[in-house]
Amino acid sequence: MASTKKSYLFVAAIDFGTTYSGYAFSSKDEFDNDPLKIKSNVWNSGTLMSYKAPTALLLNPDKTFNSFGYEAETMMADEGGDLQDYFYFHRFKMVLHNNKNLQRATMIKDESGKPFPALDVFGLSIAFLKRHLVEAIKKQFDGIVDSDIKYVLTVPAIWDDNSKQFMREAARKGGIREEHLMIALEPEAASIYCQHVPVEKSTSSFLQCARSGLAYMVVDLGGGTADITVHQRQPDKTLKELHAATGGAFGGKSVDDAFGAFLEEIVGAENIQAMKEKHMDDYVHLLREFEMKKRKITEETPAKVTMTIPFALVELLQEDKMRKSIDDAVKKSRFSSTVTSGRQKIQIMNAEFRKFFRPTIDGIISHMEEILYDRRFMDVKYILMVGGFSDCILVQNAIRHRFTEKVVIVPDDAGLAVLKGAVLFGHVPRSISSRVARFTYGIQSWPVFEPRRHPADKKIMINGVARCRDGFFKYIEIGQQVTRGHSESQVFQALKPDEECLECSVYVSSKRDPDFVDEEGCRPLGVLKVPLDSNRRGPAEVEETLVFGETELHVRARDISTGKMYEASFDFLGDGI
Repeated sequence: MASTKKSYLFVAAIDFGTTYSGYAFSSKDEFDNDPLKIKSNVWNSGTLMSYKAPTALLLNPDKTFNSFGYEAETMMADEGGDLQDYFYFHRFKMVLHNNKNLQRATMIKDESGKPFPALDVFGLSIAFLKRHLVEAIKKQFDGIVDSDIKYVLTVPAIWDDNSKQFMREAARKGGIREEHLMIALEPEAASIYCQHVPVEKSTSSFLQCARSGLAYMVVDLGGGTADITVHQRQPDKTLKELHAATGGAFGGKSVDDAFGAFLEEIVGAENIQAMKEKHMDDYVHLLREFEMKKRKITEETPAKVTMTIPFALVELLQEDKMRKSIDDAVKKSRFSSTVTSGRQKIQIMNAEFRKFFRPTIDGIISHMEEILYDRRFMDVKYILMVGGFSDCILVQNAIRHRFTEKVVIVPDDAGLAVLKGAVLFGHVPRSISSRVARFTYGIQSWPVFEPRRHPADKKIMINGVARCRDGFFKYIEIGQQVTRGHSESQVFQALKPDEECLECSVYVSSKRDPDFVDEEGCRPLGVLKVPLDSNRRGPAEVEETLVFGETELHVRARDISTGKMYEASFDFLGDGI
């Protein structure tokens, strides 16, 4: 947790996205005079300028940093065939969402299949962005040192605590000190930003809605995930979360994945993999072209979408005994009636191309319906769409068509709302006054065994005392409204007098009131560790206090007999419990 005692001169936010990443910053003086005076870097791709760069990392064969963003992507596009010993990672953030057993030692594969420590991949990427933004600040302000900057790192609201801790540790590897870093939840940051700006040409209605205290839905659509929640502006101008963030892997990358599956079905997964391994330059060009077509597609797009097939893939097909050519591959596939080919091109019918979007759009709308059909939120009138994928016309039209009675608002700079909002959040962390618990949180406990209350198979003897194993001691329950800084305490006793560290396993559950940690719906989250005083006499009694309502879970620990505060910590990234 970033220190609240130090006065920072700057707030710098890093939006580390699945598809694109960037940073923005403002000084405390600028914020006080004009909160929206936020500076963002402009990245040059050679053909266009943008406020974000592709989330692409290139490492040398010796595993040292080579380049990031457009530079890495362009180098692979121009020289990929000669860089087979290099490591190229592209759009890799989703490994944190998809990996339910995330650990410090988790490995990810680069685009050609070579494994690499995930923590290093994220750390090297953050190090580049941090280095770049510090240089940008120093160019404008003399005498600035790193400790003058508070860093804000954005994460999806639907991420678990272990993914947040992973990003925090990656940031530390990237050169950001623990006490200078805070985590911002992406939909919250975007919602904060939209309180400050007219989000469309005629959006006084939304601003009036926000100021009057009416609830509104936030639909944050990024490259990897969709975060959907409901916010309400309070009289003190803070935001209250009314519905815990929900969503899933329904970002722009899922459309890319659908296209990838389509291509693999036509030409064969083995040929796509061979192209990645031997002709990465051609593969990068293919992805770039699809990205351009994806951005332009609408219901009114001409009947066919034309795409160029890399020559390397054409050559691979000539060696394929089953397909021989791209034309042969198309005719033998189930897409023969909606896709045509000729030489190095395929033409995809507009309706077929739009199918790449359908599962993603259906997933987004399904989560929106789940909330809006809840009688508590049926009167929600406004839907605020933010995030880069919100610019997609197909997504906008589908949401407007499904929710005709709602007012759908898309800010002009929807893709920057999270980044700029994170800067505002860094200046005023108290902008969010209350959140809704996404899970029931508890600690594994070993209470004294009670025959009338506990199952016989849970009985265990410890130091001559009959105890019940695997108890779930609840701190807060799913759906509970939790104010910022809300804390819950409980006294625990070390089971053995000579224990040097009191360790408690932290669990979460989708149930409101679980009895045991091995029930269905419960899963281990991590370990709470409290180093004990080695000079104490007898078993230690420790009051453990969990602090909720923040973007991350925090803990305090106090010795009951001496009042001594212990340096307690969570470990959500161990090798298992």
